[in-house]
Amino acid sequence: MTATDPALTALAQGWCALSLLHGRIEAHIERALQAKHDLSVREYSLLDVLSRQHEGEGGHLQMKQVADAVVLSQSATTRLVTRLEDRGLLERYLCPTDRRGIYTNVTEAGLRLLAEARPTNDAALREALDEAARSPELAPLVMVVESVNVPA
Repeated sequence: MTATDPALTALAQGWCALSLLHGRIEAHIERALQAKHDLSVREYSLLDVLSRQHEGEGGHLQMKQVADAVVLSQSATTRLVTRLEDRGLLERYLCPTDRRGIYTNVTEAGLRLLAEARPTNDAALREALDEAARSPELAPLVMVVESVNVPA
């Protein structure tokens, strides 16, 4: 393959379109969440991921698992957790079975904010996808996103 290979060019164009779609969606959701709830997309994502934890085997996520779920480095995730903890939206505690482990839970205030922000997030996502669907280069990607059925 060379830099002018048509397949490589198509692949690069597809990647650029996917990146553009992601950027537009994230920016649209970011503006909506910031304006109505003083939350960033990353903060919302973190609250959402942590709110899905449960008691029992494998129910609580380690920081690396949380970082992977919100697509951040562990250090960036720790800073994000600290910011939300300072706002009273998260709390950390020691793992009862392994004193080296630290878990993070969403507080009642965090759950309330997440519940208030979820409709805003969902509406902003819908708006961003509808807008992107009007773009010929993004419409096929929007169709793929809408057809994906990932179990929660």
